[in-house]
Amino acid sequence: MEEQLKEMGMRLQVLREIKDFTEEELAKKLGMSTSEYIAHEEGKRDFSFSFMFNVASILDVDVFNLLSGKSPKLSDCAVVKKGHEFFIKKEGSYNYKHLAYTFKNKKAEPFIVTCMPGEEDAVLHSHEGQEFNFVLSGSMQLKIGENAYVLESGDSVYFNSKIEHGIKVLGDKPVKFVAVVIK
Repeated sequence: MEEQLKEMGMRLQVLREIKDFTEEELAKKLGMSTSEYIAHEEGKRDFSFSFMFNVASILDVDVFNLLSGKSPKLSDCAVVKKGHEFFIKKEGSYNYKHLAYTFKNKKAEPFIVTCMPGEEDAVLHSHEGQEFNFVLSGSMQLKIGENAYVLESGDSVYFNSKIEHGIKVLGDKPVKFVAVVIK
């Protein structure tokens, strides 16, 4: 994981420099301190999905490019066969499978997200756009702003993702859900 963070940090630095942003300017656009931002570039701080989504939007690149360093062959139709999703393993309890990484000019980013039990409280984050989540298995508490919702298999939610939100797994089993982030 540490090596992956360093590689992503180097890509982030190169993209920032290509777009002619200083560390301070990009940190300000992301709503964080310069030292927090620099920790990302140095590979010393894990990337939340909100951070990746927001920085990709500012730098005008696809999230897939930022995560992988690859430019997939983009098309007008993205078929992703079972087992061939782009897998993103995060430090901690979140894992993502990107379901449309080869589609060009996406207006939405669809993922299957798996969260493991163990976090005491939901870690809150926000990003531009809207989000739709559909729970496939397990049970979770989704906090959106001041509200908290318990969602179980078959439940869904659509919300303004500019509002701080976060997930806490309920029980001792992982929760798996489809998340579609709409730009």
